[in-house]
Amino acid sequence: MPQISRFLGIIIMMFYDDHNPPHFHAQYGEFKAIIGINDFALLEGKLPAKTLGLVVEWAVIHQEELMINWELMKEKKPMQKIDPLQ
Repeated sequence: MPQISRFLGIIIMMFYDDHNPPHFHAQYGEFKAIIGINDFALLEGKLPAKTLGLVVEWAVIHQEELMINWELMKEKKPMQKIDPLQ
């Protein structure tokens, strides 16, 4: 599970051979969620409200980089690390 970013105890990952729609996985402690890249919707799972807000804030800033990684992932190429939320 390629980790593409980590901040404030939140781990952001993308998995090779994952399904559409474009999305990423976020993990915070025992909480796990799948977040859409296009609309930042919570597709599956659960995160504490504050954590979900931080993840969406980060995703808005890095949406273009997330889509680049999605395309790299589909082509089975190494994904790029994305800066953490500052």
